[in-house]
Amino acid sequence: MNSLTGTRALARLAFRLDRVRLTVWVLGLAVMPMGTAANYLSLYPTEADLRAVSAVLSNPSLVALSGPLFGLSIGGLTAWKIGVTEFILVGLMSLLTVVRHTRTEEETGRLELIGATVVGRYAPLTAALLVTGLVNLAIAALIALGLLATGLPAAGSLAFGLATGLVGMLFAAIAAASAQLTQSARAASAIAGAVLGGTYLLRAVGDTGPTWLSWLSPTGWALHLRPYAGERWWVAGLFVGVGAVFAVVAYALVARRDVGAGLLRERLGSAESSPALRSPLALAWRLHRGLLLGWTIGLALTGAVMGGAAAGIGDLQSPNQQLTDILTRMGGNNGLTDAFLAAIFGITGMVAAAYTVQAILRLRQEESSGRVEALLATPVGRLRWAASHLTFALLGTALLLAAAGIAGGLGYGMQVHDIGGQIGRLLGAALVQLPATWVLAGFGTALIGLAPRFSALAWAALILSVLLVELGALFGLSQWIVDATPFAHVPKLPGSAFTVTPMLWLTAIALALGAVGLAGLHRRDVPVA
Repeated sequence: MNSLTGTRALARLAFRLDRVRLTVWVLGLAVMPMGTAANYLSLYPTEADLRAVSAVLSNPSLVALSGPLFGLSIGGLTAWKIGVTEFILVGLMSLLTVVRHTRTEEETGRLELIGATVVGRYAPLTAALLVTGLVNLAIAALIALGLLATGLPAAGSLAFGLATGLVGMLFAAIAAASAQLTQSARAASAIAGAVLGGTYLLRAVGDTGPTWLSWLSPTGWALHLRPYAGERWWVAGLFVGVGAVFAVVAYALVARRDVGAGLLRERLGSAESSPALRSPLALAWRLHRGLLLGWTIGLALTGAVMGGAAAGIGDLQSPNQQLTDILTRMGGNNGLTDAFLAAIFGITGMVAAAYTVQAILRLRQEESSGRVEALLATPVGRLRWAASHLTFALLGTALLLAAAGIAGGLGYGMQVHDIGGQIGRLLGAALVQLPATWVLAGFGTALIGLAPRFSALAWAALILSVLLVELGALFGLSQWIVDATPFAHVPKLPGSAFTVTPMLWLTAIALALGAVGLAGLHRRDVPVA
């Protein structure tokens, strides 16, 4: 038996387990560029239309959001509009897939059981990377074929598909390395996710300031491959080289550690528990505090960067009316700056909802790991245990949004010399997203209570919300379809009039879903495999 024995069987198992999840990812990521290109062909039929919109998209605020427009063509405009979104989503898909089939398998003990059979030391990691690599290859090929089908040039279509696939493969390698560092799948995902978020911020700062910062970001590399704008094929070598380094590091670390252990050993606790751990809420704080701190810092930095970039949006001169309409539809009616800020905080709300879903699914993780049985053997009841985690999902999200709003107010206020006035405005723009995130919390709780095996669908609900809100108008979807997501009903602040009615409805829906989920949890068996 060699160290790769069993790789093919493990890869087949991974494909079988993730066949639905990966199919959704592949189709969603492949269709978005093709749909965007087709829509732009009807929006900008002449070269004059393209010239008008290109003058607008050079604005620093829009460059910070989506990167520079390298090519004055439908293909170049498509790469500008959808590129950063594609790169972030494919990176997220890749890191979650690799962590799920490496560190999660170890954490649950399944890998140790598999390792007792004829399976080599490197087989699980190789299978995870192989599966993720093939999925990214399929995404790249389908993107290229879809863009070709819309009539765009072959070289640019191939370059855009290649850029997307290479970003995914690089973050698969990064996740493979991070999975060796800790004993927790959540920590491994958090490390790789922090790198992914950091690449976006580096790219945003570099594209509007010191250009060299953009070259420190894989997201920046993907844009600088320049699909439809004189492709720079040599940039692909950066992905290959850096990805190979992370992959080599991952394999080296696998050989040096025990199964189930991480390179960074967890700190041993005290022999006796602290009085601060005498309640379920205190235990939940211990479990959630690292995740909450990391998310708070990340969203505060994002708010500060985007708030500072927003000041430049007011410099737009004679903007293209269709682009103005899109921004207004995304973010309100009272000026492009307010529309831009409202759009930014709308995106921030959906990003914060990712923390909400993570925090809610901690309930299911504690159950599936068997730890909750020991807790429920004490006088602690099910509802009290669940309420301790719900507290951090609901109030923790409020903290994240408040941090983003305050930081955004500071960043924007410093640019317009009105810190005191802008902090309050943008804090409100951030917190108004809260009821929509609570709806996802309620949905996740309902799944855990009624259908725990399908609790991961909470992620599907979030991804669908992002796609409908961000691309629904671009694809010309009916408003009733877009209205299926809670984020479509959030008041567009700053800039629009605040209406409390949708906030009350969203909160009521969240409470109803949560109540249904808690009732199901109270009645069903614990644990459910």
